[in-house]
Formats: sequence, C-alpha cells, structure tokens
Amino acid sequence: MDFLRSLGHPEEIYNLLRFKLGGCRVVMLKDRDSMSDSLQTCYRYLNETDPSFGPVIQILEGELGHAVCIHYLVLRALDTVEDDYTISLERKIPMLRNFHTYLYDPEWKFTESKEKHRQVVIDFPTISLEFRNLAVVYQEIIVDICAKMGEGMAEFQEKKVDSLIQLDKYCHYTSGLFGIGLSRLFSASELEDANVGQDTYFSNSTGVLLQKVDIIVDYLEDQLEGREFWPREVWSKYAKKLSDLAKPENIVPAVQCLNELITNALNHVPDVLTYLSWLKNQSIFNVCAIIHVRSIATLAACYNNQQVFKDFVKIRKGQTVTLMMDATNMDAVKAITLQYIEEIYQKIPLTDPSSDKTKRILSSIRNLCFPNSSLLS
Repeated sequence: MDFLRSLGHPEEIYNLLRFKLGGCRVVMLKDRDSMSDSLQTCYRYLNETDPSFGPVIQILEGELGHAVCIHYLVLRALDTVEDDYTISLERKIPMLRNFHTYLYDPEWKFTESKEKHRQVVIDFPTISLEFRNLAVVYQEIIVDICAKMGEGMAEFQEKKVDSLIQLDKYCHYTSGLFGIGLSRLFSASELEDANVGQDTYFSNSTGVLLQKVDIIVDYLEDQLEGREFWPREVWSKYAKKLSDLAKPENIVPAVQCLNELITNALNHVPDVLTYLSWLKNQSIFNVCAIIHVRSIATLAACYNNQQVFKDFVKIRKGQTVTLMMDATNMDAVKAITLQYIEEIYQKIPLTDPSSDKTKRILSSIRNLCFPNSSLLS
C-alpha cells in the first residue's frame, strides 16, 4: 500500500529501493552480533514499539545509542502504564510515581497490561538490566527524567486537558521531558557541548511539538480508547462534545478545530530550528533533524484534512525515507521545512477562523528559514 501511495512520487520509489538495498548511508544499523542477548532484545522492542523511530535512534554512535534506546524504552514502559485504562487509579498513581525505582529492582515487571506495547512492561527486567549496565552518568539522567515524568503523568490522571496552558504542561510531562533527557544524554556523551544538556526551553519545545503532533494524529484512536487530549478551550468553540467532531455533519467545524490545533503546534517550529542549529555531531543532528522533518510533514498532511476524523493519517514510507536521506544539514532542514509550510499555506481556507494566526506563524518560520524568500505571498 505504501508503494502504491508513492507512485505519484517517483523520487520516493527510487529512495525506497535504495534504502531496501542498503544505499542509504544515513541509517547505519548497529552490529547486533557484538551485543548481549538482552541488549539485542531491547533493540527489538525499540523497533516493534516504534518502527519509524527505532531505526533512527540506531544512527547514534557507541554507548550513546544504547543509552537513548534504554531511555526510550523506560519511558515507553512508563507511558504504557499511563495509557492502560484497565488499571485502577488507586493502583496506577503509585505505580507512576514509583516507576523510576523499578529500574533498580531486577525482578519488577507488570504482566497484567492490556496495552498494545505491553511487552515492555511484561519483560521490564530485560530493560532494567541493560539500564543498570549503562554508565552511571546515563543512569542518573534516565532515572531523573523518569521520576519527573511519572510524577507529571500521575498529576494528570485525575484531571482533563482543559486549556492550552494545560496542554503545554501535559506535553512537557509526556514528551518535553523526553527531549530534555535526550539533550542531557547528548552532552553526557561529550559528543555535544555542555550547553545542549543545560538547555531546557528549546529541548522541551522540541519534545512538546512531537507530542502535539501525536495528539492531533491520534484523535480517532484516542476517542475509540476513551482518551481525550484535545483541549476543551479549543474544541468547545466548535462542538458540544469532543466526540461530536467525528460526526459527518460536523466535519466543517471539526476541520476548523483541527486547523487551530495545528497552528498552535506550529508555534514550536522556530524553537526546534534554533535547537537544531546548536548541534555539532552529525549522528545526533541526523536523529533530531529526522524527527523534526517528519513532524512538520505530518502536520502538513493533517492540515485541513477531513481524513483525521475518519482514519489514521500518516506520511508515506517513501516520503519518510526521502526525508531521512535529505535532512543531513541545517540548510536542507530549512528547505524541507519551507516546503511543508508552503504546502500548509496553500491549503488555508479563506473562511478558516484561525487563518490569520496560521499565516503569521508560517511567515515567521519562513523568515527564520530564508529571510529573503518570497514563496508565501
């Protein structure tokens, strides 16, 4: 199906073939034979829980790659507990708050999860073993981030995301902290300067953008699972209930609500571009750049798209591979970003209530990428 979707984009078919034949030099998977069985299992879990992000992480050099793999899996396990609505709040909240302590308990696991990524909590002893095999400097970062994230997730168990301020706070806990943790790991590896790890604002904004994209894309899935993350402050302007946006008769206000949330997410793009400009190590830059260009491409695919309320919207596999191969330097990232903000700009409806705000942030991003560009007019 992905191949068929790429038929109108011949460069994507070419890049897909190059990727499958090993012609993509950006993604160089680690030598599995040199790893312990438990570490190989961790990388397998990484690829199974996030088939797109998994290969990207494996670009990273040496032990940093292992640290980021474990960082991701630990937080994925924590997120799996948070997402499992079959666990009572009386049981879940202490689990979230104490989760960081389980990293030092060789026996802890949770075998009752019903979530799709339950293998990371069922076999948590394998992940915690490899966590304890990391250098202490990496362990301390992962434990600290896990503790803060668990506390934040526990806070939101008994309240909904009502305002945009609360949305930013929730996204900080669930993904902004992940970005901050990544930056600290980058600096701890000494592959990046200390200032990268000391930053919290731009690292957080990078993670928050990633989470907002997921929240936008996952509208239908979250509705089916009984979860609500679109803020009432926004959706209440367009419907009486968030679930009403999925009704065919409400498609016009639903898309307007979607466009407003995408506009809100776009406000983080200048921060991400600033953050990327700090990175010196090529493998670290590639990882962060790929994450960014996929996010902006996904926002472009979702903008003004009724399909968000009917099915899961995702970018084509060939498109993903092309982005991975192209996003290897700052000029390329800016060019890709400009391409997708132009795509969004061309889709702005004249009657959309957020159109002026959307145009302003797109113009701001354009000026940051290429001050002399006149694509948007």
